[in-house]
Amino acid sequence: MTGYALIDSGDQHKLERFGDVTLVRPSSQALWHKKDPGRWRKAHATFERDRGGTGTWVEHQPLSVSWRMQFANVTWNLRPNDHGNLGIFPEQASSWEWIEEVLAARQESADSQAEEPPEILNLFAYTGGSTFAAARAGARVVHLDASKTSVEVARENAECSGLDKKPIRWITEDAVKFVRREAKRGRRYHGIVLDPPTYGRGTDAEVWKIEEGIGELLDLCRSLLADDASFLLFSSHSPGFTPIALENQLVAPRDSKVESGEMTLTAPDGRRLPSGAYARWSRP
Repeated sequence: MTGYALIDSGDQHKLERFGDVTLVRPSSQALWHKKDPGRWRKAHATFERDRGGTGTWVEHQPLSVSWRMQFANVTWNLRPNDHGNLGIFPEQASSWEWIEEVLAARQESADSQAEEPPEILNLFAYTGGSTFAAARAGARVVHLDASKTSVEVARENAECSGLDKKPIRWITEDAVKFVRREAKRGRRYHGIVLDPPTYGRGTDAEVWKIEEGIGELLDLCRSLLADDASFLLFSSHSPGFTPIALENQLVAPRDSKVESGEMTLTAPDGRRLPSGAYARWSRP
């Protein structure tokens, strides 16, 4: 049950290894040429996207319906779907490390020695990477996603990783509806993570378009942050949402450290593949 690796990229595709399974998937930022075309022919399957955004897996070798992989201290249950996803975004790994570092710094600060565990909200939480990072760091976590399947897989990942006893509240809900309700309740969190999709539907078929909804969502998130909140992490895979664009939307506290950049995957030869953007602020 080996981990993840970006093997090569080029010609708007990427060749990746997930455990013992090698796959080819589209990658619009890979505008250069492949370095080793011969290795690509050994892949188990290639995802071919259609015009509607979904697609099909073309098998070159038998492809399992599901399998497990160890990565970033988590056991992941992987299942290829018709959007080309498997249940993990490896480019988020550095953000998971950052969450643990920020919460560890909070715990070490003199004012935090006797406080209750921090409360963290993970919106569009998918299969749990940020949730597990916060839980390992001693936080109580609200894990929320509109996809029942994603939440179920996240719970499987937690159980397989020995994290199922951590204080995680699992919620299947539309993110905007939830944060509006939390704001009315006066709830406060010490950290918020959000990685909204470009387009999606909520639990009651609500339509989400990031360019139309992100302003309100970020405003609501800011209203949910406690006075002594430690961080907000905002990431995106949406076209046009560059690091600077994300950073300009943060409205970070004056005493915080603000960072932004590209999420990347790195091949063995050191060549990096851009895979989305992030912006974040933090304070102990």
